[in-house]
Amino acid sequence: MLATIYVFNYIDRLLISILIEPIKLEFGVSDTQIGLLSGVAFAIFYTLFGFPIGRLSDRIGRKPVIALACIAWSAMTMLCGVATSFVMLLLFRIGVAVGEAGGTAPSVAMVADLYPPKQRSRALSVFMMGPSLGAVLGLGLGGWIAQTYGWRTAFIVIGAPGVVLGLLLWLTVRSPRPPAPAAPVAGAAPENWRTTLVELLKTPSFLLIMLAGTLAGVMGYAIGTWNPSFLIRSHGTSLQDAGLLIGLGGGITATVGTLLCGSVTDRLVARNPGWQLGVPVLACLISVPLGLAFYLWPVGIAFHIGSMAIPEAFLFYLGFSFAATWWAVPLYGAISHLFPANRLGQATALFVMSITLFGVGLGPIIVGGLSDFFTASIGTEALRYALASTVTLYVLTALCLLLAIPAYRRQIGAVPAAPAGASAHA
Repeated sequence: MLATIYVFNYIDRLLISILIEPIKLEFGVSDTQIGLLSGVAFAIFYTLFGFPIGRLSDRIGRKPVIALACIAWSAMTMLCGVATSFVMLLLFRIGVAVGEAGGTAPSVAMVADLYPPKQRSRALSVFMMGPSLGAVLGLGLGGWIAQTYGWRTAFIVIGAPGVVLGLLLWLTVRSPRPPAPAAPVAGAAPENWRTTLVELLKTPSFLLIMLAGTLAGVMGYAIGTWNPSFLIRSHGTSLQDAGLLIGLGGGITATVGTLLCGSVTDRLVARNPGWQLGVPVLACLISVPLGLAFYLWPVGIAFHIGSMAIPEAFLFYLGFSFAATWWAVPLYGAISHLFPANRLGQATALFVMSITLFGVGLGPIIVGGLSDFFTASIGTEALRYALASTVTLYVLTALCLLLAIPAYRRQIGAVPAAPAGASAHA
């Protein structure tokens, strides 16, 4: 249920990317304004509500928070389909952001409550199929609905199932008890959200992990938002074909990569815990040349599938989408190993908030701004080079993780495991 809800979390989040061109046409807005709609506005409100909701899930339990959040963001996605102005659409997207702030962090914490550390990366890999399967359905199905029935219908049809899923989670799933609060130290003041936040941020490897995830998020959200428009502008594909290529083709390879990543990480970590961060380092370094090849390869047709032309550059994207997903599962797993259950929701919320604030907030608008800036000298190919520039952020991601490995290995030997009661109850 958590994995399915996460799929629809990402469907609702990514749907805007396949609808950029018809929204621009109807409301007459620029690429920079689209970056604001899909990026900054979403990220700011997601971040404002992320930590309080993560703390709430550590106090009252994960399930009620996730269920209500799912219903909220799905209803707001449906309302996007009835927006009559750009401002109204922006307000509804802010509502989606507030709802989605209660999705990822409590869900990751609930997975950690249910599975022991030696199986956690594999369990998280099933949950983390959400972004890639969300791309398959959100871009593939969303593109077809938009081209056939209009972009407004796409929002309404894609948003509706989430309301049902939230109710199903609430009514049918039994979850672990809320994590027990840590025993107070004699003479110490009760822990509040400020002291918890300070303690989390004082963890050296956590800061580096959070920075690495943020850099990866900037790149991921930037290309995820603009990839369909890149194929439409630079390779002449239709709206529906762009959605199918990025969503179905890239989504399937990303799903396979995510599942394989969890299994490989658990196996390597059993030999050396440093591989929890070493796996994403290798994945980032492999992804960079594949991503640059996708964006910079000249126009050409590799073959046809029926009436759909497959660009030569897209073959590099299949390899890129397989490898580029290998950072998320290990990093969420690393955070679950660093912190006890009564702080895990808050730590995960901080990680997700940072990725969202800078990834969702800056990624799309940076590419949109670069595209507008390059247009004067490059013309219609401006988006190609704007996207290629962001791929190099994966080099910085790998560097942060290399620096974090020594501190991470020391800390997981010193930090107590999550309370045994959670696993026993599960």
